[in-house]
Amino acid sequence: MSEVGMRHDVRRAFAAGISALVLALAGCTSGAPEDDGKDAAEGYDPNAKVTLTWWTGQSAEAQNILEGLAKEYQALHPNVTLNVSSGAATTDELLTKLSAGFTSGTYPDISYAYGSWATELGQSGRTQDLKAFVAEPATAWEEIPPAARATATVEGRVIGVPALVDNLGLIYNKKLFDAAGLPHPTDDWSWDDFRAAAKKLTDPSKNIYGTAYSVSGSEDTTWHLWPLLWQKGGRILDPGGAPAFNSDAGVAALEYLRQLAVVDKSMYLDQTDEKYAPLFYSGNVGMIISGPWVLYDLKEQKVDYGVSFLPGFDGNHETVSGPDLWVLLDHEDPNRAGAARDFVRWLTSKEIDAKWNLTFGNLPLRSSEQGTPEFAAYVKEYAPGAQKFFDNLANAKQPRPTVTGYVEMSRYVGEAISKVLQGAAEPKAALDDAAQRAKPALEDR
Repeated sequence: MSEVGMRHDVRRAFAAGISALVLALAGCTSGAPEDDGKDAAEGYDPNAKVTLTWWTGQSAEAQNILEGLAKEYQALHPNVTLNVSSGAATTDELLTKLSAGFTSGTYPDISYAYGSWATELGQSGRTQDLKAFVAEPATAWEEIPPAARATATVEGRVIGVPALVDNLGLIYNKKLFDAAGLPHPTDDWSWDDFRAAAKKLTDPSKNIYGTAYSVSGSEDTTWHLWPLLWQKGGRILDPGGAPAFNSDAGVAALEYLRQLAVVDKSMYLDQTDEKYAPLFYSGNVGMIISGPWVLYDLKEQKVDYGVSFLPGFDGNHETVSGPDLWVLLDHEDPNRAGAARDFVRWLTSKEIDAKWNLTFGNLPLRSSEQGTPEFAAYVKEYAPGAQKFFDNLANAKQPRPTVTGYVEMSRYVGEAISKVLQGAAEPKAALDDAAQRAKPALEDR
C-alpha cells in the first residue's frame, strides 16, 4: 500500500481509541481564556511582524507540498514567518499534542484536525471564533460544501476552515461484474439492486465476496450506517440532542446490512478497517463503499473500476461526508490571529487549493475550482472516480453531529453494528443498547 493510501486508511480508523484523548482534552479547559465575545483579530495590523506555528498533521509527501506553499506565502508576506511541522508522528496523535499544548501554553496558531474532534476543540476555550471572518466576501464561504461548513461550526462558533472534503460512494470491480454477467452499477441503483449483485458476485470457491464492511467498531464501522439511516428518513439525534438512531429507520438500515452479512453471506467482515480495500484491489471483493482517498491506490494498483452514487432507498441517494479542518487557535494576540486568518484564506482559495488538494489527489474544497485547468487535470488523472466523487458532494446533505459525546456514541453504535453483522445480536436490541449507553455522554453538554 502506498504512503498516501496508508495515510487515508489511518484517517478512517482513528476513532477506536480516541475516547481517552477526548477526556484528556476535556480536562484542559480549566484556565482557558473566557469568551468575552470580542473578535480575536480585533485591532489586527496586517503589516506587523508575526511568527505563526502551523501543525499540518501530514505525512512526508503532503508535508513537502505544504512547506512549499508556506514559502510561497512568506515571499508574498515578508512580515510573516511560518514555522511548519507535522505536529506529531501521525495525524491521530495531534489531539494528544494539542491537549498537552493547551495545558502548557505551547499550542500552535493553526492545526489540522479531524472533523470529529471539532466539538472537543471548540469547547477547549482556545479556538478563535471565525463567524465574522467567514462572512466576509473574500472568504467565499458559500463555495465550500454545506456539510463541511457545518462541521466547522460548534455551538454557533466557527472554529476553523475545512481542509479536506470527501464522501462515500459505491466503487465496483468491472472485471468481476463482467465475469458474473452482471450490468455495472448506476447512480439509480436501489438497495435491492446492490443486494442482488452482491449475492451473484459471491463465490466461496474462489474466495470472492460481493461486498465488505468493517466490524472493528471504529468510526469506519459507524459512519457507513449513517447514509442508510438518512435515506430511510431517520436521524442520528433528535432535536433535543438525544439518541434517535435506534428508530424504525435505524433498525431497518441495520437489518439490511444484517441480511447481506448473516443471511446472504455475501459480505466480507473486516476486523481491522485495513483489509477490505486491499481485497478489493486484488479482486476478492466486488464492491466497496469508500471515498476519494482510495483513488490514488486504485490508480497505482491498476484496478479496472467504476464509481457510482450510493445505492438508494426510494430514490434517495444521500451520502455522508467526513471533512477535516484547519482549526485556528487563539493566543490573545490580534496580530497572530489576523495573520493566521489571512494565511488560511490564501491557502484555501481557489487558486492555492488546486496546488494542494488536487495535487495530492483529494477533492477540491470549492465549487469554483471545477472550471480550473488543475481540476481538469485531476479528473483526467484520477478517472473515472474523481468527477463522480465531486458530483457526489451534492448528495452529502447532512453533517455528522458536532456535539459533545459524538465520539463515545459512535463507539457504542460501532460495537452494536459489529455484533449484529457477526450474528451475535439483533438490530433493534443492539441499537437500543447503544442508545442507552450513549445518553450520559450526550447529556453532558
